Order: sequence, then C-alpha cells, then structure tokens
Amino acid sequence: MSERVVLAYSGGLDTSVAIPFLAEKMDAEVIAVAVDLGQGGEDMDVIRKRALDCGAAESVVVDAKEEFAADFCLPALRANALYMDRYPLVSSLSRPLIVKHLVAAAERFGGTVVSHGCTGKGNDQVRFEAGLAALAPGLRVVAPARDFAWTRDKAIEFAEAKGLPIETTKKNPFSIDQNLWGRAIETGFLEDIWNGPTEDVYSYTADPSVPREPDEVVITFERGVPVKVDGRSLTPYQVIDELNRRAGAHGVGRLDLVEDRLVGIKSREVYEAPGAIALITAHMELENVTVERDLARFKRGVDQRWSELVYDGLWFSPLKDALDAFIGDAQQHVSGDVRMTLHGGRATVTGRRSGESLYDFSLATYDTGDSFDQSLARGFVQLFSLPAKIAAARDARHG
Repeated sequence: MSERVVLAYSGGLDTSVAIPFLAEKMDAEVIAVAVDLGQGGEDMDVIRKRALDCGAAESVVVDAKEEFAADFCLPALRANALYMDRYPLVSSLSRPLIVKHLVAAAERFGGTVVSHGCTGKGNDQVRFEAGLAALAPGLRVVAPARDFAWTRDKAIEFAEAKGLPIETTKKNPFSIDQNLWGRAIETGFLEDIWNGPTEDVYSYTADPSVPREPDEVVITFERGVPVKVDGRSLTPYQVIDELNRRAGAHGVGRLDLVEDRLVGIKSREVYEAPGAIALITAHMELENVTVERDLARFKRGVDQRWSELVYDGLWFSPLKDALDAFIGDAQQHVSGDVRMTLHGGRATVTGRRSGESLYDFSLATYDTGDSFDQSLARGFVQLFSLPAKIAAARDARHG
C-alpha cells in the first residue's frame, strides 16, 4: 500500500503542482485539504474539484469560518495582539487551525505524511511544523518548495508538462495570503522598500483619501468579546465580517512595515486588516475604562509576549496556554459599549460607557462636585519623590 500524504491545499499554482509531484516523488496518494477561513475569492467547491483534477485521491474542504473567528480571532482581540505593535497576526492566526484540520484528515484517511507549500525562508514552515510537533509528533513533514528546491519556474514548467487545469502563464507580482482577520501582501516591487504600495495592492480596503461621509458604529463587548454592532446581536464571524466591510470602506487598517521574521531576516510586508484594527482599537479603549491600572500595565507585557508566541508558531505551547488563562481572568470586567467614527483611514473612538467602569466623574471633574481631596496630594508627592531626592543628594556628594 502506498503512503498517504495530507496536503495543505490552497488551490493555487504551488499546491496544485504539489499533488502530482508528491504522488510521483513519493509513490503516494495525496489527500488535499482546503480550509475556508473567510478568505473570499474562488468558490471552495471549485478548489475542491481542482485538487481532484490535479490527481488528488481525496479532496476535502473544511468550513472553518466560525471556528476561526471564535477560537482564534477573538483570543487575539482579547490580547490586543499586534506583533511589533502593528501587525494583527493575519497569517499567524490561521496556521494552527489549518494544522488542526490536517491532523484530523490524517487520522480520517490514514495519512502518515503532511505536506505544505512553504519555502525555507518564511515563518509559515515553522508555524505548520511546530503545530504538528505538538498535535501529532508521529507525522512526517514534506515541504516540496523547501525540501526539493522547488521554484516557481519549475512549478510552471511541471504544470504545463502535465497539462494541469491551472493558470500558469500570467504571473501575479505579489504573494498574497488572506482570511477573515486580514490580508497580507508581499514580493514583487514591494521588495524594494523605497517603493510605495499602489492602489492595486489593496482589496479589503478602499482608498482613504477619497472623500466620503463618516460612518459611526457602536460595538458592544461582554468580557472582552464583541457581541453586538449597533445594538444587533451577531456571531463573532458576523461582527468581524461587518467591521471588515464598514471599516474597509473607509480605508481603515492599511499597514506597511519592515518586519522581523522568525528565521532571522527582515521582510517588507503590506497588510490590510480593517475589522481587526477597528476592533482592537475599540477593545483597548474599553480596557482603559474597566481594567485597574497595575493589571493593565502588566497585561500590556503579556499581550506583547502572546503576540510573539503566536507569530513564532507556538500556539500549542504551555506558555501560550498560561497566558490565555491570565488574559481570560483580566477580561472579566471588560464589558460595555464603544462608539467609533470610521473615516479617512482611521477608526476613532468618540465615546465609551460601561457598568464596570472605573472612571468616577466626581473624582475626575475640575468643576463643582469635585470629591477629590487635593490636600492629600502634597504629602503623596513628597513621599513618591523621596527615593529620587535621596539619590540626587548622594550623587551631589560624589559629584
């Protein structure tokens, strides 16, 4: 009996070519697994059939949109996850979910090998294989682009020789990965970091410089989870999808950065994540209202480490599990409404209210009704400044 290889299948050139290539190279049956993460584009049934037409023994499409939103995007939102304080983990979040379904397919179809289309210089190879090591360490991994020095030119030549039913002559200048949480664009002329992105780079967002009427939106959170938009109860997927559309219509969430990759190189990446940026902005502001100061300060460090772990492919790790527990506890009072204006490429908070608010008007106001006892402030300032005062006196003696 030949081996069975479970392939993470996107429907594009590289993974389509991988089906007959792996079948020949390894004398194996290939099980193609495509995961719908809300990325849009081609119909998933078309992608499923394409895998079969390319020679797959089985072709599976998994509808994981709601699962991705609830179990991966929402934890990232509660962690205000922004790698390097900017990138909302678009690709990073999807890889552990894809791994989960690859493992399930291997169990279902008797697969002994898992394959992916990653190169040897990207982050995703680590994310796939670290996830597999945690969930199914007995599975072998084969990456044609990395392990067999597979280039795009070779892929096109192989596809044409085999008469595969995929487009091979029109070369898209960009490498694109997209899902519900956002869209990542790289390569092509973007590899020259002096070149600015052109409008044809973008798909999820409209040009923010075009005049249009602002859009006001109210997002309701319960324990850090967005549950309503403008008073309408929605599923996590529906919330993100609506914010993608509404914030994207105003050009919110465009990012252009030189990013530190896990493999040690710097890479120029362009992202658009309208829903993610709008929701993280709103969530951060509600935390400002409802989370005690020292807890909030400590959580910022936890959020950063959480983002780094997920970026580095360690979703299934003990530290990530422990940080999830801390973040979950820190969200117990993060409930309320945040009002935002979407306009001109920005999601701007204009109002916030919460039954769990730590904001006390009578303490904050400078007008009549002020209950803050300012007579206590002089002694507080003197004691707070005392260590610095003593150190300065010592330095003066030795100066």
